[in-house]
Amino acid sequence: MSPFTYRVFASGLHDQPAIAHLLAGYLERLAALGGRPAEPPEPASIAVVATGGTEHQILDWWKQRSEEPAFLLAHPGHNSLPAALEALARIHQLDARGAIIYLRSPADDEGFRRLDEAVAGLQVWQALHATSIGLLGSPSDWLVASTPPPETIRRVWGPTIVDVPLDDVYTNIGALSATATAAAAAELTSHAAGIEEPTPLQIEDAAKLAVALDDLVETRRLDAVAVRCFDLLEDISTSGCYALSRLNDAGIVAGCEGDPVSTIGILWSRLLTGETPWMANPAQVDVETNSVLLAHCTVPRSVVDSYRLRSHFESDSSVGIEGVVPPGPVTLVRIGGADLDRLWLAEGEIRPRPHFEGLCRTQIDVQLSRGSVDDLLTRPLGNHVVVVAGHHADALQRWWETFVA
Repeated sequence: MSPFTYRVFASGLHDQPAIAHLLAGYLERLAALGGRPAEPPEPASIAVVATGGTEHQILDWWKQRSEEPAFLLAHPGHNSLPAALEALARIHQLDARGAIIYLRSPADDEGFRRLDEAVAGLQVWQALHATSIGLLGSPSDWLVASTPPPETIRRVWGPTIVDVPLDDVYTNIGALSATATAAAAAELTSHAAGIEEPTPLQIEDAAKLAVALDDLVETRRLDAVAVRCFDLLEDISTSGCYALSRLNDAGIVAGCEGDPVSTIGILWSRLLTGETPWMANPAQVDVETNSVLLAHCTVPRSVVDSYRLRSHFESDSSVGIEGVVPPGPVTLVRIGGADLDRLWLAEGEIRPRPHFEGLCRTQIDVQLSRGSVDDLLTRPLGNHVVVVAGHHADALQRWWETFVA
């Protein structure tokens, strides 16, 4: 249940007492869902189409909502549905988005469920459009299919990209207190099930980076970050694995390798599902069993049963996180395409398998029950996939069809 505002549109030609009597049951249900009438000039999220002859009123309301999709509530009487159809058709002709939610009666539980989902989806849309993603360094050089222009990201998905030099992070590191660094290092090591390759100095350096990145996010008022983390290894001999894990656990979406597309995928999935997603590489696929092995050197520690501190795999240095992700259902998400309007979704179950030393440290093997790994080989959208606990493909698909497709 999400709070929202609505505005009732009725023609003066219709009998007003009859309309008020007709709408009473609907408005009671709206109130139960968290709805309240908008007070002018307050914008309203939902248009309640009470009668016919309201098409121009609805269009005027929609124009005041800037880019927001239009959701129109229609009911069986007083030419409500014809008016909603005509108004939405015009909105679509103007290359804008919207949908009609048809309520058969005040007792239409399924219709009100769709309304609740639409309101929640609209709030995800609003949150995405209010988001600032800090791009710390440019995307990694190998992300040749995952570097859309910032204006495309803004137009299709909503977030604003803010370029932040990595030097700003390095400056923060030089200003840290020993107390803050020690606390971050202790937080990392005290919960680890074991420490293999990393030395105490490497753990301290990883902690410095984590605190410096925390401070930067706060001072720059960023909602999310995508970090060109391999440059950290070259510039300061430290991986970003702990720093990004820590941010994600704190509710600040953080993507690896300066990948803005996957960062948006994490952000969208988190807003819509309430889960903490993470990104990984599809490292191995088995078309016959429809399974995929995903691996990365970082993971939010809130989604694992336990973790060990390892070296970062590719560089065999610094600190990586080898998390044990519990068995259970997962949804795999990838957005992409030149206009960021394509989507790949799959669902499956994490199944046990031996750990591979020749791959990134955190690994899961997913047996798909929905979607095909063959799509990854024939129609790939990029080299990262977002992992979300639970089955959420239907909700993600419906949101994408309404707000992006």
